[in-house]
Amino acid sequence: MILLFAGVVSCKNSEQKNQQVIPKEFGLLDGQSDSLSVELQPANFKTWEDLIKRTEEIACNDSLPKITLKKDKEVKIVYLQNPCWDNFGCILIKRKNTLEIVNDSITKTRSSFSPIDSLEKTLRKDLENKGRNPILADSPKKYLIQISYVENGPAKLPLTLDILTNSYSRVTNEHKELKIWLNPYEEYIVPPPPPPPPTEMEIEIME
Repeated sequence: MILLFAGVVSCKNSEQKNQQVIPKEFGLLDGQSDSLSVELQPANFKTWEDLIKRTEEIACNDSLPKITLKKDKEVKIVYLQNPCWDNFGCILIKRKNTLEIVNDSITKTRSSFSPIDSLEKTLRKDLENKGRNPILADSPKKYLIQISYVENGPAKLPLTLDILTNSYSRVTNEHKELKIWLNPYEEYIVPPPPPPPPTEMEIEIME
C-alpha cells in the first residue's frame, strides 16, 4: 500500500510538472535581460499619467518595465520600451513605422481612426510589408506601437495588451520585436473634409 501510495503521489507530481505554464515573452529585445526588469501593476495607479511617470522612472534607472498578464492557463510577460527622456532631447521616428492605439481605436496618420477590431489587419499590412510599399512600415524591427488613453487607462491597459499580443502572435512569431511605448494622451484634431468642387454656375460667377 505504501508503494502504491508513493506511486500515485509520484504520478500526480509528474502531472503537475507537465502542467506548469511557460510564460510567453513579448518585447524582450536582443541584449536585454529579464534580470533587470521591474514589474508594473496597472491597477495600483490612479491615473494614466502616474503609470507613465513610473514607467519612465524605471527606464531612467537602467531597468526594464514589464506587465504580466494572466488569463486562464496562459501567462504573458509584456516588456515596455519607453525611453528615459532625461537622456534624449527628442527621438525622430518615421510616422509610417508607428501605430498608435488611442482609447479603443487605432491610427497611423492621426487624421483618421479605425476600431481596434481592425488591429490585426493593420499589423499584417505593416509587418509583412518589408519596405515594398513606401507608405507602410520599413521592417518589424523599426516598428513601434504607442498606447494612450484619455481616461481609465490603467484599468483598460491589460485588455489592450492582451488584444495586441494576440493579434501580433497571429501575424508573426517574432515576439521579441514587439516594441511598445505608453504615451501621454494628446487631443488629435481631425481636419475637416475638403470643400466640394464648384458648380458650373459658381464657375461662371467666378469668371
